[in-house]
Amino acid sequence: MDIHEHQAKDLLSGFGVPIPEGIVAYTADQAVQAAEEIGGGRWAVKAQIHSGARGKAGGIRLCSTLDEVQAAAHDLLGNVLVTNQTGPAGKVCHRVLVEKAVPIAREFYLGLVLDRGLERVTIIASDQGGMDIEQVAHTSPDSIVKEVIEPAVGIQAFQAREVAYGLGLTGKQVKGVVSAITGAYRAFRDLDATMVEINPLVVTKAGDVLALDTKMSFDDNALFRRPTVNELRDYTQEDPREVEAAEHGLSYIGLDGEIGCIVNGAGLAMATMDLIKHAGGEPANFLDIGGGASPERVANAFRLVMSDPQVKVILVNIFAGINHCDWVAQGIIQAIGEVNLEIPLVVRLAGTNVEEGRKILAESGLEITSTEELYEAAEAAVKALASGKRGASV
Repeated sequence: MDIHEHQAKDLLSGFGVPIPEGIVAYTADQAVQAAEEIGGGRWAVKAQIHSGARGKAGGIRLCSTLDEVQAAAHDLLGNVLVTNQTGPAGKVCHRVLVEKAVPIAREFYLGLVLDRGLERVTIIASDQGGMDIEQVAHTSPDSIVKEVIEPAVGIQAFQAREVAYGLGLTGKQVKGVVSAITGAYRAFRDLDATMVEINPLVVTKAGDVLALDTKMSFDDNALFRRPTVNELRDYTQEDPREVEAAEHGLSYIGLDGEIGCIVNGAGLAMATMDLIKHAGGEPANFLDIGGGASPERVANAFRLVMSDPQVKVILVNIFAGINHCDWVAQGIIQAIGEVNLEIPLVVRLAGTNVEEGRKILAESGLEITSTEELYEAAEAAVKALASGKRGASV
Protein backbone atom coordinates (compact mmCIF):
# COMPACT_ATOMS: atom_id res chain seq x y z
CA MET A 1 0.00 0.00 0.00
CA ASP A 2 1.26 3.47 -0.92
CA ILE A 3 0.43 6.74 0.80
CA HIS A 4 0.71 10.40 -0.13
CA GLU A 5 3.80 12.51 0.42
CA HIS A 6 2.22 14.62 3.15
CA GLN A 7 1.10 11.50 4.99
CA ALA A 8 4.58 9.99 4.81
CA LYS A 9 6.04 13.22 6.14
CA ASP A 10 3.62 13.24 9.05
CA LEU A 11 4.60 9.67 9.93
CA LEU A 12 8.34 10.25 9.55
CA SER A 13 8.30 13.46 11.57
CA GLY A 14 6.88 11.44 14.46
CA PHE A 15 10.11 9.43 14.39
CA GLY A 16 12.36 12.48 14.39
CA VAL A 17 12.88 12.99 10.65
CA PRO A 18 13.07 16.76 9.99
CA ILE A 19 10.54 18.02 7.42
CA PRO A 20 9.66 21.46 6.03
CA GLU A 21 6.54 23.26 7.22
CA GLY A 22 3.56 22.40 5.05
CA ILE A 23 -0.25 22.28 4.97
CA VAL A 24 -2.57 20.15 2.82
CA ALA A 25 -5.23 21.92 0.73
CA TYR A 26 -8.20 20.56 -1.21
CA THR A 27 -9.20 23.80 -2.96
CA ALA A 28 -7.34 26.72 -4.45
CA ASP A 29 -8.65 29.03 -1.71
CA GLN A 30 -7.41 26.63 0.96
CA ALA A 31 -4.01 26.64 -0.73
CA VAL A 32 -3.85 30.42 -0.44
CA GLN A 33 -4.86 30.26 3.22
CA ALA A 34 -2.17 27.64 3.80
CA ALA A 35 0.50 29.84 2.23
CA GLU A 36 -0.60 32.80 4.36
CA GLU A 37 -0.47 30.65 7.50
CA ILE A 38 2.97 29.28 6.65
CA GLY A 39 4.28 32.75 5.90
CA GLY A 40 7.38 33.73 3.98
CA GLY A 41 7.63 34.90 0.42
CA ARG A 42 8.08 31.71 -1.56
CA TRP A 43 6.14 28.46 -1.57
CA ALA A 44 6.02 25.08 -3.28
CA VAL A 45 2.61 23.76 -4.38
CA LYS A 46 2.91 19.98 -4.81
CA ALA A 47 0.36 17.65 -6.38
CA GLN A 48 -0.44 14.73 -4.09
CA ILE A 49 -0.73 11.57 -6.16
CA HIS A 50 0.74 8.11 -5.71
CA SER A 51 3.66 8.58 -8.07
CA GLY A 52 7.19 9.84 -8.23
CA ALA A 53 8.62 12.11 -10.94
CA ARG A 54 5.87 14.67 -10.32
CA GLY A 55 8.24 17.57 -10.81
CA LYS A 56 9.12 16.47 -14.34
CA ALA A 57 5.40 16.27 -15.14
CA GLY A 58 4.60 19.76 -13.86
CA GLY A 59 3.17 18.54 -10.56
CA ILE A 60 5.39 20.76 -8.40
CA ARG A 61 5.10 24.54 -8.80
CA LEU A 62 7.31 27.17 -7.12
CA CYS A 63 5.36 30.33 -6.37
CA SER A 64 6.42 33.80 -5.26
CA THR A 65 2.97 35.38 -4.76
CA LEU A 66 -0.36 34.27 -3.33
CA ASP A 67 -1.91 34.71 -6.78
CA GLU A 68 0.61 32.22 -8.16
CA VAL A 69 -0.25 29.81 -5.34
CA GLN A 70 -3.93 30.02 -6.20
CA ALA A 71 -3.27 29.58 -9.92
CA ALA A 72 -0.99 26.59 -9.34
CA ALA A 73 -3.50 24.87 -7.06
CA HIS A 74 -6.32 25.59 -9.51
CA ASP A 75 -4.29 24.04 -12.35
CA LEU A 76 -3.47 20.89 -10.38
CA LEU A 77 -6.62 20.10 -8.40
CA GLY A 78 -9.12 17.90 -10.23
CA ASN A 79 -6.82 17.36 -13.19
CA VAL A 80 -4.94 14.27 -14.37
CA LEU A 81 -1.20 14.20 -13.89
CA VAL A 82 0.75 11.84 -16.13
CA THR A 83 4.26 10.85 -15.03
CA ASN A 84 6.64 8.14 -16.19
CA GLN A 85 5.35 6.04 -13.28
CA THR A 86 1.58 6.43 -13.68
CA GLY A 87 1.26 5.09 -17.22
CA PRO A 88 -0.59 6.98 -19.96
CA ALA A 89 -3.86 7.09 -17.98
CA GLY A 90 -2.25 9.20 -15.25
CA LYS A 91 -3.80 9.89 -11.85
CA VAL A 92 -6.23 12.56 -10.71
CA CYS A 93 -4.94 15.09 -8.19
CA HIS A 94 -7.47 15.66 -5.39
CA ARG A 95 -5.19 17.48 -2.93
CA VAL A 96 -2.04 19.59 -2.91
CA LEU A 97 0.65 20.17 -0.32
CA VAL A 98 1.69 23.78 0.21
CA GLU A 99 5.17 24.08 1.71
CA LYS A 100 7.56 26.88 2.49
CA ALA A 101 10.23 26.85 -0.20
CA VAL A 102 13.74 26.67 1.25
CA PRO A 103 17.04 27.65 -0.40
CA ILE A 104 18.94 24.44 -1.12
CA ALA A 105 22.68 24.02 -0.91
CA ARG A 106 22.95 20.25 -1.57
CA GLU A 107 20.60 17.41 -2.48
CA PHE A 108 20.92 13.73 -1.55
CA TYR A 109 19.02 10.51 -2.14
CA LEU A 110 18.15 8.31 0.85
CA GLY A 111 16.19 5.07 0.65
CA LEU A 112 15.51 2.12 2.93
CA VAL A 113 14.42 -1.05 1.16
CA LEU A 114 14.12 -4.74 1.96
CA ASP A 115 16.91 -6.69 0.28
CA ARG A 116 15.22 -10.07 -0.15
CA GLY A 117 18.47 -11.76 -1.11
CA LEU A 118 20.17 -10.70 2.11
CA GLU A 119 16.94 -10.80 4.13
CA ARG A 120 17.94 -7.45 5.58
CA VAL A 121 16.83 -3.84 5.45
CA THR A 122 19.40 -1.95 3.39
CA ILE A 123 20.14 1.77 3.35
CA ILE A 124 20.87 3.19 -0.09
CA ALA A 125 22.16 6.74 -0.35
CA SER A 126 23.70 8.96 -3.01
CA ASP A 127 25.01 12.51 -3.27
CA GLN A 128 22.98 12.89 -6.46
CA GLY A 129 19.58 13.61 -4.98
CA GLY A 130 16.52 14.60 -6.96
CA MET A 131 17.24 11.95 -9.60
CA ASP A 132 15.88 8.45 -10.11
CA ILE A 133 18.14 6.08 -8.18
CA GLU A 134 18.02 3.64 -11.11
CA GLN A 135 19.51 6.30 -13.36
CA VAL A 136 22.18 7.12 -10.77
CA ALA A 137 23.06 3.43 -10.41
CA HIS A 138 23.49 3.21 -14.18
CA THR A 139 25.45 6.40 -14.77
CA SER A 140 27.32 6.91 -11.48
CA PRO A 141 27.44 3.64 -9.53
CA ASP A 142 30.41 4.86 -7.46
CA SER A 143 28.23 7.58 -5.94
CA ILE A 144 25.95 5.06 -4.20
CA VAL A 145 26.53 4.27 -0.53
CA LYS A 146 25.02 1.12 0.99
CA GLU A 147 24.67 -0.06 4.57
CA VAL A 148 23.03 -3.34 5.61
CA ILE A 149 21.19 -3.41 8.95
CA GLU A 150 21.28 -6.46 11.20
CA PRO A 151 17.66 -7.01 12.29
CA ALA A 152 18.58 -8.48 15.67
CA VAL A 153 20.14 -5.20 16.83
CA GLY A 154 18.64 -2.62 14.49
CA ILE A 155 20.43 0.37 13.08
CA GLN A 156 23.50 1.55 14.96
CA ALA A 157 24.60 5.17 15.17
CA PHE A 158 27.94 4.39 13.58
CA GLN A 159 26.16 2.96 10.51
CA ALA A 160 24.19 6.17 10.02
CA ARG A 161 27.43 8.16 10.44
CA GLU A 162 29.15 5.97 7.85
CA VAL A 163 26.42 6.87 5.37
CA ALA A 164 26.73 10.57 6.20
CA TYR A 165 30.50 10.49 5.79
CA GLY A 166 30.09 8.56 2.56
CA LEU A 167 27.97 11.45 1.26
CA GLY A 168 30.78 13.86 2.05
CA LEU A 169 29.06 15.59 4.97
CA THR A 170 30.76 17.15 7.97
CA GLY A 171 29.92 19.02 11.15
CA LYS A 172 26.32 19.50 12.24
CA GLN A 173 25.09 18.22 8.90
CA VAL A 174 26.24 14.74 9.93
CA LYS A 175 24.07 14.95 13.04
CA GLY A 176 21.06 16.01 10.97
CA VAL A 177 21.50 13.18 8.46
CA VAL A 178 22.01 10.65 11.28
CA SER A 179 18.69 11.76 12.81
CA ALA A 180 16.97 11.40 9.43
CA ILE A 181 18.41 7.92 8.81
CA THR A 182 17.71 6.51 12.28
CA GLY A 183 14.21 7.99 12.30
CA ALA A 184 13.46 6.59 8.86
CA TYR A 185 14.63 3.14 9.96
CA ARG A 186 12.47 3.17 13.09
CA ALA A 187 9.46 4.16 10.98
CA PHE A 188 10.28 1.37 8.53
CA ARG A 189 10.51 -1.20 11.33
CA ASP A 190 7.66 -0.07 13.57
CA LEU A 191 5.10 0.53 10.80
CA ASP A 192 5.81 -2.59 8.70
CA ALA A 193 6.96 -0.58 5.72
CA THR A 194 8.46 -2.13 2.63
CA MET A 195 10.10 1.08 1.44
CA VAL A 196 10.99 4.50 2.80
CA GLU A 197 12.40 6.96 0.28
CA ILE A 198 13.54 10.53 0.88
CA ASN A 199 14.43 12.16 -2.42
CA PRO A 200 15.76 14.70 -2.07
CA LEU A 201 17.12 14.90 1.44
CA VAL A 202 18.53 18.42 1.39
CA VAL A 203 20.97 20.59 3.23
CA THR A 204 19.68 24.15 3.15
CA LYS A 205 21.89 27.20 2.76
CA ALA A 206 21.39 27.75 6.48
CA GLY A 207 22.91 24.31 7.12
CA ASP A 208 19.71 22.54 8.15
CA VAL A 209 18.84 19.02 6.98
CA LEU A 210 15.27 18.47 5.68
CA ALA A 211 13.36 15.64 4.04
CA LEU A 212 12.05 17.64 1.10
CA ASP A 213 10.15 14.83 -0.60
CA THR A 214 9.19 11.45 0.84
CA LYS A 215 7.54 8.22 -0.22
CA MET A 216 6.47 5.21 1.85
CA SER A 217 5.02 1.82 0.95
CA PHE A 218 3.64 -0.76 3.38
CA ASP A 219 3.13 -4.49 3.59
CA ASP A 220 -0.56 -5.12 2.84
CA ASN A 221 -0.46 -8.30 4.91
CA ALA A 222 0.49 -6.33 8.04
CA LEU A 223 -2.15 -3.61 7.78
CA PHE A 224 -4.46 -5.48 10.19
CA ARG A 225 -2.08 -4.55 13.01
CA ARG A 226 -1.41 -1.02 11.75
CA PRO A 227 -4.87 0.61 11.78
CA THR A 228 -3.44 4.13 11.82
CA VAL A 229 -1.55 3.36 8.62
CA ASN A 230 -4.51 1.58 7.02
CA GLU A 231 -6.64 4.69 7.56
CA LEU A 232 -4.29 6.61 5.23
CA ARG A 233 -5.25 4.49 2.22
CA ASP A 234 -6.55 6.55 -0.70
CA TYR A 235 -8.63 4.29 -2.92
CA THR A 236 -8.97 7.00 -5.57
CA GLN A 237 -5.27 6.48 -6.35
CA GLU A 238 -5.57 2.71 -6.81
CA ASP A 239 -6.82 0.57 -9.65
CA PRO A 240 -10.50 -0.03 -8.79
CA ARG A 241 -10.12 -3.61 -9.99
CA GLU A 242 -7.38 -4.22 -7.43
CA VAL A 243 -9.56 -2.71 -4.70
CA GLU A 244 -12.46 -4.96 -5.67
CA ALA A 245 -10.16 -7.98 -5.81
CA ALA A 246 -8.97 -7.35 -2.25
CA GLU A 247 -12.59 -7.23 -1.07
CA HIS A 248 -13.11 -10.75 -2.46
CA GLY A 249 -9.80 -12.16 -1.17
CA LEU A 250 -8.20 -12.18 -4.63
CA SER A 251 -4.74 -10.99 -5.63
CA TYR A 252 -5.03 -8.99 -8.84
CA ILE A 253 -2.72 -6.74 -10.86
CA GLY A 254 -3.89 -5.27 -14.13
CA LEU A 255 -1.61 -5.45 -17.19
CA ASP A 256 -1.86 -4.33 -20.81
CA GLY A 257 -2.61 -7.56 -22.71
CA GLU A 258 -5.77 -9.19 -24.03
CA ILE A 259 -5.67 -12.65 -22.43
CA GLY A 260 -7.26 -12.63 -19.00
CA CYS A 261 -5.77 -15.08 -16.47
CA ILE A 262 -7.50 -16.84 -13.58
CA VAL A 263 -4.99 -19.00 -11.72
CA ASN A 264 -4.47 -20.43 -8.25
CA GLY A 265 -1.06 -19.75 -6.74
CA ALA A 266 1.27 -16.83 -7.38
CA GLY A 267 4.03 -18.99 -8.85
CA LEU A 268 1.67 -20.76 -11.21
CA ALA A 269 0.18 -17.41 -12.21
CA MET A 270 3.65 -16.13 -13.13
CA ALA A 271 4.36 -19.30 -15.09
CA THR A 272 1.04 -18.93 -16.91
CA MET A 273 1.87 -15.40 -17.97
CA ASP A 274 5.32 -16.51 -19.10
CA LEU A 275 3.86 -19.24 -21.31
CA ILE A 276 1.31 -16.86 -22.77
CA LYS A 277 4.19 -14.57 -23.73
CA HIS A 278 6.15 -17.55 -25.09
CA ALA A 279 3.16 -18.50 -27.25
CA GLY A 280 3.04 -15.00 -28.71
CA GLY A 281 0.32 -13.43 -26.58
CA GLU A 282 0.12 -10.79 -23.87
CA PRO A 283 -1.48 -11.41 -20.44
CA ALA A 284 -4.11 -8.89 -19.36
CA ASN A 285 -3.59 -9.46 -15.66
CA PHE A 286 -2.07 -11.37 -12.81
CA LEU A 287 -4.81 -13.01 -10.74
CA ASP A 288 -4.36 -15.52 -7.92
CA ILE A 289 -7.66 -16.87 -6.60
CA GLY A 290 -5.93 -18.52 -3.62
CA GLY A 291 -5.77 -22.01 -2.25
CA GLY A 292 -9.34 -22.50 -1.04
CA ALA A 293 -11.34 -20.99 -3.85
CA SER A 294 -15.08 -21.60 -3.64
CA PRO A 295 -17.36 -21.46 -6.69
CA GLU A 296 -18.37 -17.97 -5.53
CA ARG A 297 -14.75 -16.81 -5.49
CA VAL A 298 -14.18 -18.21 -8.97
CA ALA A 299 -17.28 -16.39 -10.18
CA ASN A 300 -16.00 -13.16 -8.61
CA ALA A 301 -12.69 -13.68 -10.40
CA PHE A 302 -14.51 -13.96 -13.75
CA ARG A 303 -16.42 -10.75 -13.11
CA LEU A 304 -13.22 -8.99 -12.18
CA VAL A 305 -11.32 -10.12 -15.29
CA MET A 306 -14.29 -9.29 -17.51
CA SER A 307 -14.40 -5.74 -16.11
CA ASP A 308 -11.32 -5.04 -18.24
CA PRO A 309 -12.59 -4.10 -21.73
CA GLN A 310 -9.23 -5.14 -23.24
CA VAL A 311 -9.79 -8.82 -22.38
CA LYS A 312 -10.64 -10.85 -25.49
CA VAL A 313 -9.87 -14.37 -24.17
CA ILE A 314 -9.88 -15.92 -20.70
CA LEU A 315 -7.45 -18.63 -19.62
CA VAL A 316 -8.23 -20.55 -16.42
CA ASN A 317 -5.33 -22.58 -15.05
CA ILE A 318 -5.93 -24.56 -11.86
CA PHE A 319 -3.58 -27.02 -10.22
CA ALA A 320 -5.75 -28.24 -7.36
CA GLY A 321 -4.38 -29.20 -3.99
CA ILE A 322 -6.39 -27.48 -1.30
CA ASN A 323 -8.65 -26.45 -4.15
CA HIS A 324 -10.85 -29.04 -5.83
CA CYS A 325 -11.23 -29.06 -9.59
CA ASP A 326 -14.94 -29.77 -9.29
CA TRP A 327 -15.37 -26.60 -7.18
CA VAL A 328 -13.57 -24.60 -9.83
CA ALA A 329 -15.64 -26.16 -12.62
CA GLN A 330 -18.84 -25.26 -10.78
CA GLY A 331 -17.55 -21.71 -10.33
CA ILE A 332 -16.76 -21.45 -14.04
CA ILE A 333 -20.26 -22.53 -15.03
CA GLN A 334 -21.80 -20.18 -12.47
CA ALA A 335 -19.68 -17.31 -13.73
CA ILE A 336 -20.54 -17.88 -17.39
CA GLY A 337 -24.21 -17.74 -16.50
CA GLU A 338 -23.81 -14.52 -14.52
CA VAL A 339 -21.50 -12.50 -16.78
CA ASN A 340 -22.90 -13.63 -20.14
CA LEU A 341 -19.48 -14.65 -21.41
CA GLU A 342 -19.14 -14.00 -25.13
CA ILE A 343 -15.39 -14.43 -25.57
CA PRO A 344 -13.28 -17.61 -25.90
CA LEU A 345 -12.61 -19.53 -22.69
CA VAL A 346 -9.71 -21.94 -22.26
CA VAL A 347 -9.54 -24.12 -19.14
CA ARG A 348 -6.71 -26.31 -17.88
CA LEU A 349 -7.47 -28.37 -14.76
CA ALA A 350 -5.07 -30.65 -12.89
CA GLY A 351 -4.84 -32.14 -9.43
CA THR A 352 -7.51 -33.00 -6.87
CA ASN A 353 -10.81 -34.21 -8.38
CA VAL A 354 -9.61 -33.36 -11.88
CA GLU A 355 -11.78 -35.99 -13.59
CA GLU A 356 -14.89 -34.75 -11.79
CA GLY A 357 -14.05 -31.19 -12.80
CA ARG A 358 -13.53 -32.05 -16.44
CA LYS A 359 -16.75 -34.04 -16.45
CA ILE A 360 -18.71 -31.09 -15.10
CA LEU A 361 -17.34 -28.87 -17.85
CA ALA A 362 -17.94 -31.46 -20.56
CA GLU A 363 -21.56 -31.99 -19.52
CA SER A 364 -22.28 -28.28 -19.20
CA GLY A 365 -22.96 -27.86 -22.91
CA LEU A 366 -20.88 -24.66 -22.90
CA GLU A 367 -18.23 -23.73 -25.45
CA ILE A 368 -15.02 -24.28 -23.51
CA THR A 369 -11.60 -25.31 -24.79
CA SER A 370 -10.19 -27.83 -22.31
CA THR A 371 -6.53 -28.89 -22.20
CA GLU A 372 -4.43 -31.12 -19.96
CA GLU A 373 -1.12 -29.27 -20.24
CA LEU A 374 -0.41 -25.63 -19.50
CA TYR A 375 1.56 -25.01 -22.69
CA GLU A 376 -1.41 -26.34 -24.68
CA ALA A 377 -3.73 -23.95 -22.83
CA ALA A 378 -1.47 -20.97 -23.55
CA GLU A 379 -1.25 -21.87 -27.25
CA ALA A 380 -5.02 -22.39 -27.43
CA ALA A 381 -5.65 -18.98 -25.83
CA VAL A 382 -3.34 -17.22 -28.28
CA LYS A 383 -4.92 -19.09 -31.20
CA ALA A 384 -8.42 -18.15 -30.01
CA LEU A 385 -7.35 -14.52 -29.76
CA ALA A 386 -6.03 -14.58 -33.30
CA SER A 387 -9.18 -16.21 -34.70
CA GLY A 388 -11.52 -13.99 -32.74
CA LYS A 389 -13.91 -16.90 -32.27
CA ARG A 390 -15.27 -18.71 -29.24
CA GLY A 391 -13.48 -21.85 -28.09
CA ALA A 392 -14.37 -25.29 -29.38
CA SER A 393 -16.54 -27.52 -27.20
CA VAL A 394 -14.81 -29.93 -24.83
